[in-house]
Amino acid sequence: MTKKKKSAEKKAKTDKKKSAKEINEVLEPTIDLKNSEEDSVAASEEGDLAAEVAEYKDKYLRLYSEFENYRRRTSKERLELISTANSGLMKALIPIADDFDRGLKAGTEGAVEGVELIFNKFKNTLEGKGLKKMETVSGDDFDEDFHEAITQIPAPDKSLAGKIIDIVEPGYFLGEKVIRFAKVVTGSKD
Repeated sequence: MTKKKKSAEKKAKTDKKKSAKEINEVLEPTIDLKNSEEDSVAASEEGDLAAEVAEYKDKYLRLYSEFENYRRRTSKERLELISTANSGLMKALIPIADDFDRGLKAGTEGAVEGVELIFNKFKNTLEGKGLKKMETVSGDDFDEDFHEAITQIPAPDKSLAGKIIDIVEPGYFLGEKVIRFAKVVTGSKD
């Protein structure tokens, strides 16, 4: 081979090396850019997934809390329903008890004994089912949670102003719940 050919081959090899080097130098930032873009896309997707997981966890906790509140509320309502299941019946029987009471006050001696026996049995049955008569007496403070004022009259004494003067109908509890307010007459504060 001639010197020229060898030198041309050497130059071609050097040019190839240079051009490969130049290509690599040009491509490396592009490759790094692609890698960094892929990394940022992967990081972005990872961040999106983490946010989505956090959102689902939050929804889960809220639903769980809501369900627990629902379960407690329905359990409480169920217990209240069971304890007051007979309230309709009791409300219907209260006027009968009142009639017995009035009959006892107005009746003759022999009839009174018979009615008394029936009334006591009836009263014991109601009490056995959880009905309890309110203990309201004249002179007590008027409490709207337990009493219903049907009328107001001038107080016979200044100390009875705003207090109960007379009980027209007694109030009743079924368990701890008021099923009939005591109907009372109150003294006016004038």
